[in-house]
Amino acid sequence: MGSTGDPADLIAHLVRVTRLDRAEAEKVVAETLAYFAESVEEFVARRHAELQGDELKNDAIFARIQEELRARRFAAPALTARQIRRLIYG
Repeated sequence: MGSTGDPADLIAHLVRVTRLDRAEAEKVVAETLAYFAESVEEFVARRHAELQGDELKNDAIFARIQEELRARRFAAPALTARQIRRLIYG
């Protein structure tokens, strides 16, 4: 890990201040970066599947996704329930 944008300093910091070893810290950082790299479309599809697994109905799922989008790191446009439905079903 030595490229530009490399989180080596963060990994070293986590190793110093936690009980994580270097491999564990690298995994935590990689997972965190992947989580925040998710696009709006990927987030909507993932959350729809997760919430369906919780046996929620689409109206409740779409409202929940609308709310969660406002709290996410990416700059997501305000989506209507119809736009969310189109992202999921095409």
